[in-house]
Amino acid sequence: MSSEDASEQSAAQGSTPGRGTALVTGASSGIGEAFARLLAAEGFNLVLTARRTDKLEALQASLANDAPSMEVKVISMDLAEAEGAQRLCEEIDRLDIEIDLLINNAGVMTRRVLMDTDRDEIQQLLTLNITALTHLTHHFLQQMRSRDYGRILNVASIAAFHPLSGADIYAASKAYVLSLSEALSAQLQGTGVSVTALCPGLTATDMIGDSLAKTVPPFFIQSAEVVAREGFDALMNREAMRISGQANNLALTWAKHQPRWLIRGLGGMMSKFMQ
Repeated sequence: MSSEDASEQSAAQGSTPGRGTALVTGASSGIGEAFARLLAAEGFNLVLTARRTDKLEALQASLANDAPSMEVKVISMDLAEAEGAQRLCEEIDRLDIEIDLLINNAGVMTRRVLMDTDRDEIQQLLTLNITALTHLTHHFLQQMRSRDYGRILNVASIAAFHPLSGADIYAASKAYVLSLSEALSAQLQGTGVSVTALCPGLTATDMIGDSLAKTVPPFFIQSAEVVAREGFDALMNREAMRISGQANNLALTWAKHQPRWLIRGLGGMMSKFMQ
């Protein structure tokens, strides 16, 4: 179903003006904020969620100035908490908001290896990167299938393709996101619902520090706005997966034809850049 079809269906069902409603997690900064601004500019009403209430409200006020005809709701929620995703779903259902686009962007990265990471940090990473994403996908996918239209974009990473010895838990969590998204994309073929995995590389956000940015060639680092635009285009085209950036595409294409022992070694070298 095209975006125009979704808009017509939403209008027919008496929803608020626009092309539908998009839920963006981790919307207070970085790629999530870039998605929020892009979606507002593209005519979508928004539900924005993150931990930081002050930043969410500042973004809401900014979007009200930039796109006054769009409706923007903010829900402060920590999806790294065990019940965070469930509470978010319940709140959206209570508000009777129909989600047409789900952007599962919230995530966290640790540059410590498994042996050096405490259990609380491991649990928070797994809850946010895997459990919350899966719960939200499950909840809104069921609603989308009942309507037979909707789109979900899960933000994975190029780390999903590599065993990064210096970021083992993070890379493994993103491999899960990529595998789940591709499997769901195949299951949903021929329906009005789609799932897309976005795999950005290094992005100029709070997640990468200044020291890391200085050690990596500039052409490997993209802006959050560029990543969001690639993700939006892939989502609207119902692509199963989009690797963001020509340099990342070339590197991963080359890596596909190399033996795994070499890829493991390169993963170790990549991890050194992340210290």
